[in-house]
Amino acid sequence: PDSFSRGKMADYVKIADDEKGYDLSMFCIPKHYEDDLERVYIPHGLIMDRTERLARNIVNDLGYEEPIVALCVLKGGYRFFGDLLNYISALNRNTDRSFQMSVDFIRLKSYQNDQTTGKIQVIGGDNLENLRGKNVLIVEDIIDTGKTMLKLLDLVKDYEPKKVRVVSLLVKRTPHSVGYRPDYIGFEVPDKFVIGYALDYNEFFRDLNHICVINEKGKEKYAVPKHD
Repeated sequence: PDSFSRGKMADYVKIADDEKGYDLSMFCIPKHYEDDLERVYIPHGLIMDRTERLARNIVNDLGYEEPIVALCVLKGGYRFFGDLLNYISALNRNTDRSFQMSVDFIRLKSYQNDQTTGKIQVIGGDNLENLRGKNVLIVEDIIDTGKTMLKLLDLVKDYEPKKVRVVSLLVKRTPHSVGYRPDYIGFEVPDKFVIGYALDYNEFFRDLNHICVINEKGKEKYAVPKHD
């Protein structure tokens, strides 16, 4: 089997198209964002519980035999990456088996305002030469069309890793999808622009604990001016 595919469908928590989420008043929201959000979509506690289960699935699948390089896709993936690795580390130190784990980072950019630009830029990252011959776990915050991840997988493949698996906290149901599905999925969400838990809108809302839906006022307030 191809080292870039698990060969089976990942399980996930499905957020329905008609899911209303939760009233903002039920949660602690930073004051400066209160007028910019519609609803809390996925509360922080639910994110953490699902992340803990993903960690167990990943460790069970990859096993304890060989070291793993965890590759974080910045910037949006950093919160999920940190929490996921904490759970993996807890499993690693609380059993009679363990594996070495190292980390690397890469930065990609494909969005401006709430639209994908169609251009995917690799605008930062360490030397990926140390992926050669290793088991690699790519950690992403959200898969939208799938084009960005396919580009990254092509890039990683150039370094001839032994095995590559992809985990994404969110996968969006969108008609623009190229059909790519990661090996591990936290939540499948409708085609809405979600922010929070390090997911941004033009670099804002990364400091929001919950995953929320931005309202039109928020989009306007934090929009990047369009140039002719």
